[in-house]
Amino acid sequence: MEAALALRDRIVTLAHGGGGRAMRDLIETVFTPVFEPPGMEDQARLMDAALQEPGARLAFTTDSFVVTPVEFPGGDIGTLAVCGTINDLAVGGARPLWLSAAFIIEEGCEVELLERVVASMQREAAAAGVRIVTGDTKVVGRGAADRLFVTTSGVGVIPPGRELSAARVQPGHVAIVNGVLGDHGATILAARGDLALSTDLRSDCAALGHLMEAVLAVAPGTSCARDATRGGLASALNEIAAAAGVGVVVEEDALPLRDEVRGMCEILGLDPLYLANEGTLVAFVPESEADAALAAMRSRAEGRNAVVVGRAVQAHPGQVRMATSFGGMRVVDMLVGEQLPRIC
Repeated sequence: MEAALALRDRIVTLAHGGGGRAMRDLIETVFTPVFEPPGMEDQARLMDAALQEPGARLAFTTDSFVVTPVEFPGGDIGTLAVCGTINDLAVGGARPLWLSAAFIIEEGCEVELLERVVASMQREAAAAGVRIVTGDTKVVGRGAADRLFVTTSGVGVIPPGRELSAARVQPGHVAIVNGVLGDHGATILAARGDLALSTDLRSDCAALGHLMEAVLAVAPGTSCARDATRGGLASALNEIAAAAGVGVVVEEDALPLRDEVRGMCEILGLDPLYLANEGTLVAFVPESEADAALAAMRSRAEGRNAVVVGRAVQAHPGQVRMATSFGGMRVVDMLVGEQLPRIC
Protein backbone atom coordinates (compact mmCIF):
# COMPACT_ATOMS: atom_id res chain seq x y z
CA MET A 1 0.00 0.00 0.00
CA GLU A 2 2.83 2.42 0.86
CA ALA A 3 4.56 1.87 -2.48
CA ALA A 4 1.39 2.34 -4.49
CA LEU A 5 0.63 5.52 -2.52
CA ALA A 6 4.14 6.87 -3.12
CA LEU A 7 3.85 6.36 -6.86
CA ARG A 8 0.40 7.91 -6.94
CA ASP A 9 2.03 10.98 -5.39
CA ARG A 10 4.47 10.82 -8.34
CA ILE A 11 7.47 11.78 -6.21
CA VAL A 12 10.43 9.55 -5.37
CA THR A 13 11.07 9.12 -1.65
CA LEU A 14 13.89 7.47 0.29
CA ALA A 15 11.63 4.45 0.71
CA HIS A 16 12.03 3.77 -3.00
CA GLY A 17 15.72 3.06 -2.42
CA GLY A 18 15.26 0.87 0.64
CA GLY A 19 15.29 -2.53 -1.06
CA GLY A 20 11.72 -3.43 -0.13
CA ARG A 21 8.27 -3.28 -1.65
CA ALA A 22 8.46 0.44 -2.46
CA MET A 23 11.65 -0.02 -4.47
CA ARG A 24 10.25 -3.01 -6.34
CA ASP A 25 7.10 -1.04 -7.11
CA LEU A 26 9.15 1.81 -8.56
CA ILE A 27 11.26 -0.55 -10.67
CA GLU A 28 8.29 -2.53 -11.96
CA THR A 29 6.29 0.62 -12.69
CA VAL A 30 8.94 2.79 -14.33
CA PHE A 31 11.82 0.64 -15.58
CA THR A 32 11.11 -2.99 -16.38
CA PRO A 33 7.97 -2.45 -18.51
CA VAL A 34 10.02 -0.24 -20.84
CA PHE A 35 13.41 -1.96 -20.88
CA GLU A 36 11.98 -5.51 -20.66
CA PRO A 37 15.20 -7.08 -19.36
CA PRO A 38 15.55 -10.87 -19.76
CA GLY A 39 14.24 -12.07 -16.40
CA MET A 40 14.70 -10.49 -12.97
CA GLU A 41 18.03 -11.98 -11.98
CA ASP A 42 20.96 -9.99 -10.59
CA GLN A 43 22.78 -10.19 -13.93
CA ALA A 44 21.98 -10.40 -17.63
CA ARG A 45 22.91 -13.64 -19.42
CA LEU A 46 23.74 -12.83 -22.99
CA MET A 47 24.54 -14.57 -26.25
CA ASP A 48 24.93 -13.34 -29.82
CA ALA A 49 26.04 -15.06 -32.99
CA ALA A 50 28.76 -12.45 -33.49
CA LEU A 51 30.56 -13.82 -30.44
CA GLN A 52 31.00 -17.19 -32.18
CA GLU A 53 33.13 -15.84 -35.02
CA PRO A 54 36.79 -16.83 -34.67
CA GLY A 55 38.80 -13.75 -33.84
CA ALA A 56 35.85 -11.69 -32.62
CA ARG A 57 36.56 -9.60 -29.52
CA LEU A 58 34.40 -8.00 -26.87
CA ALA A 59 34.50 -4.25 -26.34
CA PHE A 60 33.37 -2.79 -23.02
CA THR A 61 32.90 0.81 -21.89
CA THR A 62 31.28 2.74 -19.06
CA ASP A 63 30.36 6.37 -18.48
CA SER A 64 28.41 8.55 -16.04
CA PHE A 65 26.17 11.46 -16.96
CA VAL A 66 25.46 14.45 -14.71
CA VAL A 67 24.22 17.07 -17.17
CA THR A 68 22.35 20.16 -16.04
CA PRO A 69 19.63 20.80 -16.99
CA VAL A 70 18.48 17.18 -17.10
CA GLU A 71 16.21 17.94 -20.07
CA PHE A 72 17.22 20.26 -22.90
CA PRO A 73 16.33 20.94 -26.55
CA GLY A 74 17.22 17.85 -28.56
CA GLY A 75 17.44 15.37 -25.71
CA ASP A 76 17.77 14.63 -22.03
CA ILE A 77 20.15 12.83 -19.69
CA GLY A 78 18.84 9.47 -20.90
CA THR A 79 19.45 10.31 -24.56
CA LEU A 80 22.97 11.38 -23.63
CA ALA A 81 23.64 8.20 -21.69
CA VAL A 82 22.55 5.82 -24.43
CA CYS A 83 24.10 7.73 -27.33
CA GLY A 84 27.31 8.47 -25.49
CA THR A 85 27.91 4.85 -24.54
CA ILE A 86 27.01 3.52 -27.98
CA ASN A 87 29.37 6.03 -29.58
CA ASP A 88 32.26 5.06 -27.31
CA LEU A 89 31.89 1.51 -28.61
CA ALA A 90 31.29 2.44 -32.23
CA VAL A 91 34.36 4.66 -32.68
CA GLY A 92 36.49 1.71 -31.58
CA GLY A 93 35.05 -0.42 -34.36
CA ALA A 94 32.67 -2.39 -32.15
CA ARG A 95 29.07 -3.20 -33.02
CA PRO A 96 27.14 -2.15 -29.90
CA LEU A 97 24.81 -4.84 -28.56
CA TRP A 98 23.95 -4.41 -24.88
CA LEU A 99 23.76 -1.66 -22.27
CA SER A 100 23.32 -1.51 -18.52
CA ALA A 101 21.79 1.53 -16.84
CA ALA A 102 22.18 2.64 -13.22
CA PHE A 103 20.18 5.55 -11.80
CA ILE A 104 21.08 7.77 -8.83
CA ILE A 105 17.78 9.47 -8.00
CA GLU A 106 17.45 12.41 -5.65
CA GLU A 107 14.62 12.29 -3.13
CA GLY A 108 11.83 14.47 -4.49
CA CYS A 109 12.55 13.70 -8.14
CA GLU A 110 9.33 13.54 -10.14
CA VAL A 111 8.28 10.11 -11.39
CA GLU A 112 7.15 11.78 -14.63
CA LEU A 113 10.74 12.88 -15.25
CA LEU A 114 11.98 9.32 -14.73
CA GLU A 115 9.35 8.03 -17.14
CA ARG A 116 10.37 10.53 -19.82
CA VAL A 117 14.06 9.72 -19.41
CA VAL A 118 13.47 5.97 -19.50
CA ALA A 119 11.29 6.31 -22.60
CA SER A 120 13.95 8.32 -24.42
CA MET A 121 16.62 5.77 -23.47
CA GLN A 122 14.58 2.91 -24.86
CA ARG A 123 13.75 4.85 -28.02
CA GLU A 124 17.42 5.60 -28.73
CA ALA A 125 18.53 2.05 -27.91
CA ALA A 126 15.90 0.49 -30.16
CA ALA A 127 16.83 2.76 -33.07
CA ALA A 128 20.48 1.76 -32.64
CA GLY A 129 19.69 -1.96 -32.45
CA VAL A 130 20.88 -2.14 -28.84
CA ARG A 131 19.18 -3.72 -25.80
CA ILE A 132 19.21 -2.34 -22.24
CA VAL A 133 19.47 -5.60 -20.33
CA THR A 134 20.28 -4.83 -16.70
CA GLY A 135 20.51 -1.94 -14.28
CA ASP A 136 20.24 -0.55 -10.78
CA THR A 137 18.50 2.22 -8.85
CA LYS A 138 19.63 4.13 -5.79
CA VAL A 139 17.83 6.96 -3.99
CA VAL A 140 19.79 9.63 -2.11
CA GLY A 141 18.59 12.43 0.14
CA ARG A 142 17.69 15.93 -0.98
CA GLY A 143 20.79 17.89 -1.92
CA ALA A 144 22.95 14.79 -2.38
CA ALA A 145 22.39 14.76 -6.15
CA ASP A 146 20.81 17.00 -8.77
CA ARG A 147 17.50 15.23 -9.47
CA LEU A 148 19.02 12.41 -11.51
CA PHE A 149 22.41 10.96 -12.45
CA VAL A 150 22.76 8.05 -14.88
CA THR A 151 25.62 5.60 -15.39
CA THR A 152 25.60 3.37 -18.45
CA SER A 153 27.94 0.58 -19.47
CA GLY A 154 28.03 -0.93 -22.92
CA VAL A 155 29.19 -4.17 -24.49
CA GLY A 156 29.81 -4.68 -28.19
CA VAL A 157 31.62 -7.04 -30.52
CA ILE A 158 34.59 -6.12 -32.72
CA PRO A 159 34.46 -8.27 -35.88
CA PRO A 160 37.53 -10.33 -36.81
CA GLY A 161 40.22 -8.36 -38.60
CA ARG A 162 38.91 -4.92 -37.60
CA GLU A 163 41.51 -2.79 -35.83
CA LEU A 164 40.91 0.89 -35.14
CA SER A 165 43.51 2.73 -33.11
CA ALA A 166 44.86 6.28 -32.94
CA ALA A 167 48.34 4.80 -33.23
CA ARG A 168 47.50 3.70 -36.81
CA VAL A 169 47.02 7.24 -38.13
CA GLN A 170 49.68 8.07 -40.74
CA PRO A 171 50.73 11.26 -42.52
CA GLY A 172 48.39 11.81 -45.44
CA HIS A 173 45.29 10.43 -43.71
CA VAL A 174 42.46 12.94 -43.86
CA ALA A 175 40.25 13.95 -40.94
CA ILE A 176 36.49 13.86 -41.57
CA VAL A 177 33.77 15.05 -39.20
CA ASN A 178 30.19 13.89 -39.71
CA GLY A 179 28.37 17.01 -38.58
CA VAL A 180 28.42 20.58 -37.35
CA LEU A 181 30.43 21.44 -34.26
CA GLY A 182 29.45 22.81 -30.88
CA ASP A 183 25.66 22.38 -31.02
CA HIS A 184 25.45 20.40 -27.78
CA GLY A 185 27.65 22.71 -25.73
CA ALA A 186 25.92 25.83 -27.01
CA THR A 187 22.47 24.30 -26.44
CA ILE A 188 23.25 23.40 -22.83
CA LEU A 189 24.69 26.84 -22.18
CA ALA A 190 21.54 28.51 -23.51
CA ALA A 191 19.22 26.06 -21.72
CA ARG A 192 20.66 26.95 -18.32
CA GLY A 193 19.11 30.39 -18.65
CA ASP A 194 21.92 32.19 -16.83
CA LEU A 195 22.77 34.47 -19.74
CA ALA A 196 19.31 35.33 -21.12
CA LEU A 197 20.30 33.87 -24.50
CA SER A 198 17.53 33.15 -26.99
CA THR A 199 18.29 30.48 -29.58
CA ASP A 200 16.68 27.72 -31.62
CA LEU A 201 19.72 25.47 -31.22
CA ARG A 202 19.24 21.79 -30.38
CA SER A 203 21.74 19.26 -29.09
CA ASP A 204 23.26 17.01 -31.73
CA CYS A 205 22.67 13.87 -29.60
CA ALA A 206 22.79 10.86 -31.91
CA ALA A 207 23.93 7.25 -31.79
CA LEU A 208 26.62 6.74 -34.42
CA GLY A 209 26.90 2.95 -34.59
CA HIS A 210 25.12 2.62 -37.94
CA LEU A 211 27.14 5.51 -39.38
CA MET A 212 30.44 3.90 -38.37
CA GLU A 213 29.40 0.59 -39.93
CA ALA A 214 28.56 2.40 -43.17
CA VAL A 215 31.97 4.10 -43.20
CA LEU A 216 33.92 0.94 -42.44
CA ALA A 217 32.09 -0.96 -45.17
CA VAL A 218 33.44 1.38 -47.88
CA ALA A 219 36.62 2.65 -46.19
CA PRO A 220 38.21 -0.44 -44.59
CA GLY A 221 41.48 1.45 -44.25
CA THR A 222 39.98 3.79 -41.67
CA SER A 223 42.68 4.11 -39.02
CA CYS A 224 40.71 5.54 -36.10
CA ALA A 225 37.72 7.55 -34.96
CA ARG A 226 36.90 9.55 -31.83
CA ASP A 227 33.67 11.14 -30.67
CA ALA A 228 34.23 14.82 -29.95
CA THR A 229 32.49 15.09 -26.57
CA ARG A 230 33.98 16.95 -23.60
CA GLY A 231 36.84 19.09 -24.84
CA GLY A 232 35.36 19.13 -28.35
CA LEU A 233 37.11 18.48 -31.63
CA ALA A 234 40.33 20.12 -30.45
CA SER A 235 40.85 17.65 -27.60
CA ALA A 236 39.99 14.64 -29.78
CA LEU A 237 42.53 15.70 -32.42
CA ASN A 238 45.23 16.34 -29.81
CA GLU A 239 44.72 12.88 -28.31
CA ILE A 240 45.05 11.30 -31.75
CA ALA A 241 48.12 13.34 -32.72
CA ALA A 242 49.87 12.40 -29.47
CA ALA A 243 49.06 8.69 -29.78
CA ALA A 244 50.09 8.48 -33.45
CA GLY A 245 53.15 10.71 -33.24
CA VAL A 246 51.94 12.78 -36.19
CA GLY A 247 51.00 16.39 -36.64
CA VAL A 248 47.48 17.43 -37.57
CA VAL A 249 46.56 20.49 -39.62
CA VAL A 250 42.97 21.75 -39.49
CA GLU A 251 41.53 24.17 -42.05
CA GLU A 252 39.57 26.91 -40.29
CA ASP A 253 37.48 27.63 -43.38
CA ALA A 254 36.40 23.98 -43.54
CA LEU A 255 35.01 23.79 -40.00
CA PRO A 256 31.23 23.23 -40.08
CA LEU A 257 29.69 25.74 -37.64
CA ARG A 258 26.22 27.21 -37.38
CA ASP A 259 26.03 30.98 -37.34
CA GLU A 260 24.27 30.81 -33.95
CA VAL A 261 27.14 28.83 -32.41
CA ARG A 262 29.76 31.07 -33.97
CA GLY A 263 27.96 34.18 -32.72
CA MET A 264 27.49 32.80 -29.20
CA CYS A 265 31.17 31.96 -28.98
CA GLU A 266 32.17 35.44 -30.15
CA ILE A 267 29.91 37.08 -27.54
CA LEU A 268 31.11 34.89 -24.67
CA GLY A 269 34.76 34.54 -25.65
CA LEU A 270 34.53 30.77 -26.21
CA ASP A 271 36.30 28.68 -28.84
CA PRO A 272 33.88 26.40 -30.72
CA LEU A 273 36.65 23.86 -31.23
CA TYR A 274 36.41 23.07 -27.52
CA LEU A 275 32.61 22.93 -27.23
CA ALA A 276 31.16 19.50 -26.50
CA ASN A 277 29.36 17.45 -29.14
CA GLU A 278 27.21 14.37 -28.56
CA GLY A 279 26.57 13.19 -32.11
CA THR A 280 29.79 14.21 -33.84
CA LEU A 281 32.89 12.14 -34.45
CA VAL A 282 36.13 12.63 -36.32
CA ALA A 283 37.50 9.76 -38.41
CA PHE A 284 40.90 9.47 -40.06
CA VAL A 285 40.91 7.63 -43.38
CA PRO A 286 43.44 7.19 -46.19
CA GLU A 287 43.03 9.90 -48.81
CA SER A 288 42.14 7.27 -51.41
CA GLU A 289 39.07 6.29 -49.34
CA ALA A 290 38.01 9.78 -48.27
CA ASP A 291 35.37 10.29 -50.98
CA ALA A 292 33.76 6.93 -50.24
CA ALA A 293 33.75 7.64 -46.49
CA LEU A 294 32.18 11.07 -47.05
CA ALA A 295 29.48 9.59 -49.29
CA ALA A 296 28.70 6.90 -46.70
CA MET A 297 28.36 9.49 -43.95
CA ARG A 298 26.22 11.81 -46.05
CA SER A 299 23.85 8.96 -46.87
CA ARG A 300 22.69 8.99 -43.25
CA ALA A 301 20.83 11.75 -41.40
CA GLU A 302 23.49 11.94 -38.68
CA GLY A 303 26.20 12.46 -41.31
CA ARG A 304 24.58 14.69 -43.90
CA ASN A 305 26.92 17.59 -42.99
CA ALA A 306 30.08 15.48 -43.22
CA VAL A 307 33.17 17.33 -44.42
CA VAL A 308 36.95 16.98 -44.51
CA VAL A 309 38.43 19.36 -41.93
CA GLY A 310 42.14 18.54 -42.07
CA ARG A 311 44.84 15.92 -42.36
CA ALA A 312 47.71 14.21 -40.60
CA VAL A 313 51.20 15.45 -41.49
CA GLN A 314 54.80 14.56 -40.69
CA ALA A 315 55.61 18.02 -39.39
CA HIS A 316 55.17 19.09 -35.74
CA PRO A 317 54.44 15.54 -34.43
CA GLY A 318 52.02 15.38 -31.52
CA GLN A 319 50.74 18.88 -32.19
CA VAL A 320 47.54 20.21 -33.79
CA ARG A 321 47.70 23.43 -35.78
CA MET A 322 45.04 25.43 -37.59
CA ALA A 323 45.46 27.10 -40.96
CA THR A 324 43.48 30.27 -40.27
CA SER A 325 41.22 32.21 -42.59
CA PHE A 326 43.83 34.99 -42.64
CA GLY A 327 46.56 32.75 -44.01
CA GLY A 328 48.40 32.20 -40.76
CA MET A 329 48.93 29.15 -38.58
CA ARG A 330 48.15 28.79 -34.88
CA VAL A 331 48.54 26.01 -32.34
CA VAL A 332 45.35 24.30 -31.18
CA ASP A 333 46.26 22.94 -27.75
CA MET A 334 44.44 20.63 -25.37
CA LEU A 335 41.70 22.26 -23.34
CA VAL A 336 43.00 23.55 -20.02
CA GLY A 337 40.32 23.38 -17.33
CA GLU A 338 36.65 23.24 -18.25
CA GLN A 339 34.84 25.68 -20.52
CA LEU A 340 31.45 24.51 -19.30
CA PRO A 341 31.02 22.00 -16.44
CA ARG A 342 28.13 19.52 -16.13
CA ILE A 343 27.86 19.33 -19.92
CA CYS A 344 27.15 15.60 -20.17
